[in-house]
Amino acid sequence: MNKHHDKPNHIDYVAPEYEPVSKKLMPEWLSTLLVFIAVPIVSFLIIAFVFRTYNVDGPSMESTLQNSDKLIVWKVPVTWSHITKHQYVPKRGDVVVFNQSGLSEFGQKDEKQLIKRVIGLPGERVVVFNGRYKVFNAQHPEGFNPDASLPYGKNIPPTSGNVDVKLDNQELFVSGDNRPESLDSRSFGPIQTNQLVGKLILRVMPIDKAKVF
Repeated sequence: MNKHHDKPNHIDYVAPEYEPVSKKLMPEWLSTLLVFIAVPIVSFLIIAFVFRTYNVDGPSMESTLQNSDKLIVWKVPVTWSHITKHQYVPKRGDVVVFNQSGLSEFGQKDEKQLIKRVIGLPGERVVVFNGRYKVFNAQHPEGFNPDASLPYGKNIPPTSGNVDVKLDNQELFVSGDNRPESLDSRSFGPIQTNQLVGKLILRVMPIDKAKVF
């Protein structure tokens, strides 16, 4: 008697693919909601601590900057100084944005953010002499004219005023490039380094005058 052994049918088993954990645990509507929440938070952090765009309002920095120019101001050095509790001191000739109060006596809104150029650094003496700035420090005990020693100075008009000020270790002397039309440290005095908001790094508009500073 012949016995026939039927061969078992071969069955290919397939396992269902695991869905990504994010899809299991996070419905699509929730991920969309998180994006809407995250975007303004990230934008706020960037504006507060990294960089910010500004529009120039007024003629005080002509001809370097014109009214309505759109600028990008770099805030990271100031942010880092707050985190590390170290003083941030920009370079001479840098164009900086800072908070300034007490402007109502000059016919301005009491507190504004101004943009000016750094002329004097902490510990230096700044004098207006014969229509120009003269800065005295350890390296230049006889004084020097920063407008003549830095590239921006070739188009600077005469500097009016009667100034002779010694800066302390946390003070800066700032000035607009359009000296006859600038409200600056000649009027309201030196600023504190903790008033700084950031340093100008780029003019983005108008496009044909885009420039890195």
